[in-house]
Amino acid sequence: MALVSKAGSSYCIRSDITRGRTGQNVAFGVVNNVEAPIMKEKSIKISSLSCKNARVAQLFPLETMGFRSKRRNSVIVAASPPTEDALIATEPLTKQDLVGYLASGCKSKEKWRIGTEHEKFGFEIKTLRPMKYEQIAELLNGISERFDWEKVMEGDKIIGLKQGKQSISLEPGGQFELSGAPLETLHQTCAEVNSHLYQVKAVAEEMGIGFLGIGFQPKLGLKDIPVMPKGRYEIMRNYMPKVGSLGLDMMFRTCTVQVNLDFSSEADMIRKFRAGLALQPIATALFANSPFTEGKPNGYLSMRSQIWTDTDKDRTGMLPFVFDDSFGFEQYVDYALDVPMYFVYRKKKYIDCTGMTFRDFMAGKLPCIPGELPNLNDWENHLTTIFPEVRLKRYLEMRGADGGPWRRLCALPAFWVGLLYDEVSLQSILDMTADWTSEEREMLRNKVPKTGLQTPFRDGLLWHIAEDVLKLAKDGLERRGFKESGFLNEVAEVVRTGVTPAEKLLELYHGKWGQSVDPVFEELLY
Repeated sequence: MALVSKAGSSYCIRSDITRGRTGQNVAFGVVNNVEAPIMKEKSIKISSLSCKNARVAQLFPLETMGFRSKRRNSVIVAASPPTEDALIATEPLTKQDLVGYLASGCKSKEKWRIGTEHEKFGFEIKTLRPMKYEQIAELLNGISERFDWEKVMEGDKIIGLKQGKQSISLEPGGQFELSGAPLETLHQTCAEVNSHLYQVKAVAEEMGIGFLGIGFQPKLGLKDIPVMPKGRYEIMRNYMPKVGSLGLDMMFRTCTVQVNLDFSSEADMIRKFRAGLALQPIATALFANSPFTEGKPNGYLSMRSQIWTDTDKDRTGMLPFVFDDSFGFEQYVDYALDVPMYFVYRKKKYIDCTGMTFRDFMAGKLPCIPGELPNLNDWENHLTTIFPEVRLKRYLEMRGADGGPWRRLCALPAFWVGLLYDEVSLQSILDMTADWTSEEREMLRNKVPKTGLQTPFRDGLLWHIAEDVLKLAKDGLERRGFKESGFLNEVAEVVRTGVTPAEKLLELYHGKWGQSVDPVFEELLY
């Protein structure tokens, strides 16, 4: 078991890995969310720690983690998250436990993996209208029966699927998400994407359903989007209008592709976090693919990215404190403790705790469940409700890109793996961005959704920086030795021309599409 110890101000991992019966490495913490892409399986046993500040409860039984005896097509996985009994704390959590949870993600370089997630819009091919929940349920059941996926239920409603370390889940407006397994190479990642799209299309085409790879719903208004029957989304839907004007658009009308990457130590996490934040606007520009709203150009290249600027300022943004000298796991915990909560999950129900903080919860001061104290399940759930441009869990999530067609689903992880998993490229990025100010990073984040690679920066354009960055990504992939640099071809064309995918769509709209967005459903059909 990887155990957490604290040496000075730096958190490290003592690694004597316990193996489950399938030979998988066992992870610290609890697998409570089938939507989490990088996780370990089977029972988790956490020894009592000799180190001063880290301790966790003893045993996580298989059943409380959503695993059941397996017969073909008969496995039903508990809704995400599972029951509150999944973690039995012997003592109240301390802040150091929360820090230790994040630090437990540290792993040696040979164990680094690539976890890719992407969302897509399902629609009726004849009408271009979004899939209703009943159609989604039919699709999920069909994939489960034909391709041997386990069903994920919330009450009597199917809300997702799980197979090994992959999961399929539903976003609030029915966006269909694959959370991929943690894989070693980009060849495996792209093969996973292709296999998933094949399975989805095999069932969906028989139903007259297609899937669209774009960052924002191009045709329909909020009122036309169906609502998925997931308890956490009901709480979010009620809360969003109180904290921003575009939160409901984020929930119901956006799609993204993101990659989740590992770190070896606290210092490695900090370097990757800073590089990821500094370059996130470049990723947003390269993958900008959401120029239409309700049938017309919306004035942005990435409307999806713009929406995040007015969703909920308490839980989004560029996190300038990550660049402070004092930053580390503990500082991220301090930030997360003060981000308002959405919910607590108890007795198979989501309890609305909006407006209160996890710090309140730690003190037993949540009016929604008075006197109760949190467990690590609650902490893990809370971390999934924070939405900065780069997010820290037990790995780092790069969150700045629009959804797009399948080649871009392979290109996005390739871009970040080349930059962050190669030491030479990572150090080059840190050197390149070392003197960028917080104001400059914020300016790029705010302007790129509108002006893309043509955003002015210092004495040139962001385009010119993107050229250097892409070369570093390519060089990093080549040094990995897996012949992966071809996956960057899709973005190499964008960098060569300076024309983003969104600008190509706008050219088509004003040209051969005759100012109609309907052809985009064929242009970007998976």
